[in-house]
Amino acid sequence: MDFQVSFKVNEKIYLRDPEGSEIGRQIIKHSIDLINVLGFEQFTFKKLAATINSTEATIYRYFENKHRLLLYILNWYWCYMEFLVMFRLQNVKDKKEKLRIIVSLLTQELPDSSGKLGYNLAYLNQIVIAESSKAYLVKEVTEINKEAVFKPYKDLCAKIAEVISGYNPKYKFPRSLSSTLIETSHNQQFFSLNLPRLTDNTPAKADFTRHFLEDLLFKVLG
Repeated sequence: MDFQVSFKVNEKIYLRDPEGSEIGRQIIKHSIDLINVLGFEQFTFKKLAATINSTEATIYRYFENKHRLLLYILNWYWCYMEFLVMFRLQNVKDKKEKLRIIVSLLTQELPDSSGKLGYNLAYLNQIVIAESSKAYLVKEVTEINKEAVFKPYKDLCAKIAEVISGYNPKYKFPRSLSSTLIETSHNQQFFSLNLPRLTDNTPAKADFTRHFLEDLLFKVLG
């Protein structure tokens, strides 16, 4: 499923809108590719500049540092995920099926491309699984949060919480359950691949996390 989509990312994250120029779009596209291959710790603007045949100075015109670049990538992803949730649920009436669709979206492989922007969504999904906690597990999280940088993530959690409340209006912790579903989906997918003894995914099955989350969700909600 491929969509021609574009999202307005919080302007406080960047110095210059990367989607406003070809070199900016190349910065985002190749950042996703490199972070997926190298990991965020080994990723540098120097390596990115060499990949896109540009200079570090050019990249610094768009982003203050690589943490801000990661925040941009993640914000774009959360906007995309909220769009997918709303698109897939728009004609669904069954409340349990809505939750199943959400779990599937949180655990499925995404397509390779995001259409005209050329962002590799499969790579982006892997970055979110492996690296997304590094966006908010930082000392500056309070200051960053004041800039509404985490709003797309919060909006996605709020949308999922709304569906949870629709299924069981008496459940007291829909937002906590929503964020738990998202973070658990990341952890279980990461553990299944890298630290399988932290899971019950034996023998390894691609849809383990989906089954686990469905079991958890419906036992909690009743």
